[in-house]
Amino acid sequence: MDRTGLAAFLRSRREALQPEDVGLHPGSRRRTVGLRREEVAALSHMSTDYYARLERGTGPHPSPQMLASIAQGLHLTLDERDHLYRLAGQHPPSRGASSEHVSPGLLRVLDRLSDTPAEIVTELGETLRQTPLGVALTGDTASLQGPDRSIGYRWFTDPAARRLYASGLRELAALRGPGSRAAQFAALLLERSDEFRRAWDAHEVGLRPRDIKRFMHPQLGLLELTCQRLLDPDQSHALLVYTAAPGTESHEKLRLLSVIGAQPLPA
Repeated sequence: MDRTGLAAFLRSRREALQPEDVGLHPGSRRRTVGLRREEVAALSHMSTDYYARLERGTGPHPSPQMLASIAQGLHLTLDERDHLYRLAGQHPPSRGASSEHVSPGLLRVLDRLSDTPAEIVTELGETLRQTPLGVALTGDTASLQGPDRSIGYRWFTDPAARRLYASGLRELAALRGPGSRAAQFAALLLERSDEFRRAWDAHEVGLRPRDIKRFMHPQLGLLELTCQRLLDPDQSHALLVYTAAPGTESHEKLRLLSVIGAQPLPA
């Protein structure tokens, strides 16, 4: 572990970011160049003391999980993320479809959608990031663990999570191969869900999520929303933005959603 190099790299990346780059308000008085340490710590979901010690070169040996959080908090590119891991004496994670590192460009777009339900998902429908209104609409799905993180998996195992769109798991399993997470999820569902087994045995392909999605909110009832997708082909991630046509009942309910706040859907 190169403590001096790691500390210098963290400082340089923190000082290169402005609050508006990460969705924060700049405030009226800022003497700090770039972000404050406490802001990076909050964005990285760790204590300010832990992060400050890393910048001073006196911190502990960070785990891969901590490094992943710091890489996202600092909006690092993939090359910068890999450099961070090597400075910390760790092997960089894989890239591509199995990676959960969200690109800085996709994060910048998400940060500017604070008044809109939106989320960043993997090709398996695992939520990586949500806007506050995204949490208000669907619940905190980014905090789920294991296969339950995938909406395609939850659709067959959790009745409360069902949405009116089809699963494209067969095509992903064929595309990514027998050792992929898609194939692992398919194997789990073949064991646990008779409904999935019948669908799998039908060999249906070419199914795609519907553009209009229906959400049942515990307080607002049914919302019918259009889903726009912005794809990151390098990471196989998608930014999903949910909107409603002006003048519709769902458009008015989205306005009320921002007033109600983050009331998650029932489990």
